[in-house]
Amino acid sequence: MGNLSISALLVALSGIVIVFIMLAVLCMIIPLISKAVQSTQKPAVRERVSSPPPQRPAPPPRPAATPAAAPSGPSLIGVDEKTAACIMAIVSHETGIPLSELNFQRIQAI
Repeated sequence: MGNLSISALLVALSGIVIVFIMLAVLCMIIPLISKAVQSTQKPAVRERVSSPPPQRPAPPPRPAATPAAAPSGPSLIGVDEKTAACIMAIVSHETGIPLSELNFQRIQAI
């Protein structure tokens, strides 16, 4: 520790100060860049939102099932009921099809 001089401490201190100043500058620049990128992407998003999505053809009417033939639900293989309910809700949400119109035959853990 005998070779440690005041000038070495000042160099180390100035290096640390420069690093913190640059971090502060980056914290200010990143939101500005983010806003600039978002402003260039907004026209493309507006075009996609303004055009209506393609219409799906109406499904053919299903024949009415008799109450005795109505299944109680999908067969669950290696999946508990709570997990199966979550999977069905996610599929319904992602596809945009109401859960009452979906027909799950089997849910199996892979």
